[in-house]
Amino acid sequence: MDLLLWITIGFIIIGFVVLISMKKGMESKLAFITANMEDEESSKKAKSIIWWIASATAWGIVSMFLIVWWFHNHFG
Repeated sequence: MDLLLWITIGFIIIGFVVLISMKKGMESKLAFITANMEDEESSKKAKSIIWWIASATAWGIVSMFLIVWWFHNHFG
């Protein structure tokens, strides 16, 4: 098989594993934030949640780009 295909599959699978493993921690941080709105630690936890969302979005965009690139190289 093609090296680009293996890179794409590996990137997507590793990304899913990382997102799923971090999901529970983000849920607990969100629960802490909603319970303690005025706490200074809440802003730090909110920033980490925002970075997690931004990272998940970037991972999704890169995954879509890799899939399209593979199809372009394989069928184009």
